[in-house]
Amino acid sequence: MKIWIVIFILLMLVGCTHSEIEEVSFIEFVEFIEFVDDLGHIVKVPVNPQRVIVASGSLARVWQLAGGILVGTTQDAFNNGIAEGNIVVNIGSLHDPNLEQILALEPDLVILSANLAGNVRLYEPLSTLGITVVYFAVDSFEDYLATLQHCANIIGRQDLAERYGTTLRLRIDKLRGQAKNETSPTILLLRASSTGIEARNSNTMAGNMLKNMQVINIADSETSLLDNLSMEVIIQEDPDFIFAVTMGTSEEDALQTLEDILFSNPAWASLSAVQNGRYIMLPRDLFHLQPNDRWAEAYEMLWEILYAN
Repeated sequence: MKIWIVIFILLMLVGCTHSEIEEVSFIEFVEFIEFVDDLGHIVKVPVNPQRVIVASGSLARVWQLAGGILVGTTQDAFNNGIAEGNIVVNIGSLHDPNLEQILALEPDLVILSANLAGNVRLYEPLSTLGITVVYFAVDSFEDYLATLQHCANIIGRQDLAERYGTTLRLRIDKLRGQAKNETSPTILLLRASSTGIEARNSNTMAGNMLKNMQVINIADSETSLLDNLSMEVIIQEDPDFIFAVTMGTSEEDALQTLEDILFSNPAWASLSAVQNGRYIMLPRDLFHLQPNDRWAEAYEMLWEILYAN
């Protein structure tokens, strides 16, 4: 009986074309990683996909750290040196990736940002066409670790998850432990662009990092600052440190906004943070953009500013 089964299988394979045999083999042996992405979708991702598009420079860097290769990404990745060479295709802007360019690359996986409306809108057209879509949101170091781990699982490079994840966590945990033994300073965190300045609370990426270093963010209690950056309230609270970070395409314009709105105000010079040299401009590549493999460096910078002097 077993002999007849073997003969039957051989006859079936002889009757198949070469392409059909390849297709059957592919379907039979491909492995998948299944998890819930950051928009709540249950996703089933093929292990080690070969044609991957990441519609965010920051997420593209995480994919690369996990050992992944890109066929396409957004303009910001090129601006920041994350995507280089002719083999990576520009699929448009971070906030509005081009669907036609994505489809032209015939991806087997598209990674998108859960924080950007232009990325979220792509879910229906891509998933309807059977393209695997995964959403990640990185707003904290813990989010970064989770995203890196998912990417490493997909690619099969746990060694890289250790190198760029666990190693950083040990350095950061050490600093957070040291900060718990210090007296908590009060701080004001500002984000400036060409169009204005806004206070940022601890629910933001940079704000969360500062909170982990045991500071007291005055915008957490004085929530009116989030809607109206009142110099009167800032003077009343008189924070120990004032931090600022720029955003937007022109850092020069953002700095000019700080000059026009804050520095030119006579009351600015009366603040304790200004008088004591504790007004700090934070580098945008660590505190506005996702630091990725430089998270520990960002935390070490905060430790030096807040407690080492």
